[in-house]
Amino acid sequence: MSQITTVPTAPIQGQKPGTSGLRKKTAVFMGRHYLENFVQSIFDVVECQGKTFVLGGDGRYFNDRAAQVILRMAAANGAARMIVGQGAILSTPAASHLIRLNRTDGGIIMSASHNPGGPDEDFGVKFNMPNGGPAPEAVTEAMYRRTLELAEYRVLEAQDVDLSRPGRHRLGGMVVDVVDPVADYAALMEGLFDFAAIRALFAGGFRMRMDSMCAVTGPYAVEIMENRLGAAKGTCVNATPLPDFGGMHPDPNPTWARALMEEMFSPDAPDFGAASDGDGDRNMVVGRGIYVSPSDSLAVLAANVHLAPGYAGGLKGVARSMPTSAAADRVAAALGIPAYETPTGWKFFGNLLDAGKATICGEESFGTGSDHVREKDGLWAVLMWLNILAARGQPVAAILREHWQRFGRNYYSRHDFEAIEPARAEALMAALRASLPGLPGRVVEGLEIAEADDFAYTDPVDGSVSERQGVRVMFRDGSRIVYRLSGTGTEGATLRVYLERYAPGPEGLALDPQEALAPVIRAAHGLAGIAAHTGRENPDVVT
Repeated sequence: MSQITTVPTAPIQGQKPGTSGLRKKTAVFMGRHYLENFVQSIFDVVECQGKTFVLGGDGRYFNDRAAQVILRMAAANGAARMIVGQGAILSTPAASHLIRLNRTDGGIIMSASHNPGGPDEDFGVKFNMPNGGPAPEAVTEAMYRRTLELAEYRVLEAQDVDLSRPGRHRLGGMVVDVVDPVADYAALMEGLFDFAAIRALFAGGFRMRMDSMCAVTGPYAVEIMENRLGAAKGTCVNATPLPDFGGMHPDPNPTWARALMEEMFSPDAPDFGAASDGDGDRNMVVGRGIYVSPSDSLAVLAANVHLAPGYAGGLKGVARSMPTSAAADRVAAALGIPAYETPTGWKFFGNLLDAGKATICGEESFGTGSDHVREKDGLWAVLMWLNILAARGQPVAAILREHWQRFGRNYYSRHDFEAIEPARAEALMAALRASLPGLPGRVVEGLEIAEADDFAYTDPVDGSVSERQGVRVMFRDGSRIVYRLSGTGTEGATLRVYLERYAPGPEGLALDPQEALAPVIRAAHGLAGIAAHTGRENPDVVT
């Protein structure tokens, strides 16, 4: 006989969600009351009684145990139904789709996205709203306030639910529906893209390497690319999700997806390469002998999205995060559609998508997506590239060259300085903000500063204001530096420095990005005093 137990607890400091939920070391989440306190705070804020939620995660260490705790707490708090991915597995975009498809009251996603997994690594929990998108700041702030006053949580004393195969179960008074995590998402993709054309591409000898980095998209990639699109067996590598991601850092960028980069630049490289991250919402695409930056990828997709059947009607608008290069803005101007610049965090795109103001969105941090869900979607971006390659019959390098000839090239790079002592990172940003009034008119490394500010965003849909979103230094020639502290890490602070320089063409479009950006990089270090504040001369990650 199941019984609801009320467990006394006390507030635990530091349970403040960042841009994508609460992320901490796995051992912290496994500590006494830690997970339970945060989940109870979620349920208290969203009012669980009689509601239906989606639950799933990226399969990282503690994913399976956390799922059982969340299910028993949902039952104890009066939820009517939980839709759970088989094995407690759901990619983040697939979870967003299930929320929307089933018109549920939201969902809980267990993931720390692109962060490493394992008993000594990272874990995370976030809540997505009924529109399928991450909870906005007003909701996450309410959850945080609740964590500071919590005195008890409720849990159903019951046996684990069998999540190993699809089926319906009862947990107290709550229905638990275990579903195939891939089927509905794969059907959605088949409705958006020209699968027949992509099948013909593979049938004609087109070769690809899809690296899922031992993370959640493996089963999705195998089903869609090998089973439905006819890619050769073995096209999808590292396709089995592992609790520690096989020791990999599941962040699809040239630093961590090095094996993919080496293959794509080898003499016998495949035609196309791609990788996705821990929870499936990020992507990296690489052509034979050429890397595609996320900012360029967004711009190319925006310019060619009409080639996919699901987007044949064109775009309502394009949105990008502020640190993302302005390449997509140039496409939007040519198409005569609006371009929006938002703070970092996919939730800022949600209002634009829901209001029908934008169709395609992107972040420089390897996130791209559209209005088909309310999360960035790694496999969606890869499939869109495959659709474009099939429709145009050109290699990636040729498509990029033609794009730059038409729109010019925004040379772009991001330099990450990781695990900085938070006080040092905050001091650097404070000094930068204090220097802003005196920057316009200064010349640094031969570049004249035209404007400098701390980016603030007024949402065009609901009028909400987000301030202090990153320091921008804009030069008269169109070059730009952005400094911001990341909210996705679990320890220390990560300083991200975004560097951009525009080349209008037709000359100067084939330089190495770090070479083209050299004066901007030197200016960025000098203006911020990075070495003096952090003790670092060089970034940990360059993308």
